[in-house]
Amino acid sequence: MPEQPPYLRIADELRRRIAEHEWSPGDRLPSRAQIGQECGVGENVVRRAQELLISQGVLEGRAGSGTYVAEPRQRVRMVRSAAREQPDGSPFRADMKAVGRNGGWESRTDAKVPAPAEIAARLGIGQGELCVRTVYEFLADGRPVQLSTSWEPYDLTGGTLVVLPEGGPHAGAGVVNRMAEIGINVSHAVEQPEPRQATAEEASLLGIQKAALVTHIRRTYYSEQGRPVETADIVVPAALCEIVYEIPINR
Repeated sequence: MPEQPPYLRIADELRRRIAEHEWSPGDRLPSRAQIGQECGVGENVVRRAQELLISQGVLEGRAGSGTYVAEPRQRVRMVRSAAREQPDGSPFRADMKAVGRNGGWESRTDAKVPAPAEIAARLGIGQGELCVRTVYEFLADGRPVQLSTSWEPYDLTGGTLVVLPEGGPHAGAGVVNRMAEIGINVSHAVEQPEPRQATAEEASLLGIQKAALVTHIRRTYYSEQGRPVETADIVVPAALCEIVYEIPINR
């Protein structure tokens, strides 16, 4: 069995010391030099171990102050299920209400944005074809807990009352309900979740550490005819949220 990399060994040692209450939430850790001396490794090894634990929400770094044991936070439950589409109301707001939070969102829509190559492939259109792009920040008690960027083909909704997802008479109704207003029945959605590290911009918006763990969900809605009608990149921080998939069983 290959030997464990030194930084992982140090990360395990720091976790153990936290679990045994040598350091409590809010406590400042000793300097990297001191930890390195105690464990027989260099400061760079300690730095890598601390960065790993910061990305996992175990530690937090404070600029100019040091590294601290992170305070435990209640994670928000995000339920992913096609059965949760509602004629009125929002599944996100329902999730937040269930844990005593006030849910909402802020958005910005840009019409006629050329589709990048990956988005075009997911929507089954040509690269550069026009889309309606909407960027969301989902909030719990006014604090961002989820990000999303949604793309819809402009040739599908252009000139209709639902062209703006968050504007007009059907603002905020959701993809399924908005598409139904223009005679398109959405039959299903496909989601591809993947763990990765947050970008600097995502970390700043979500108030988490740079390179902290997030789940990146690529979601695409399809019509009954199999045409993609919307695709989105959803970013959920692991330290703030847990993702639960609800799977209906038809008998």
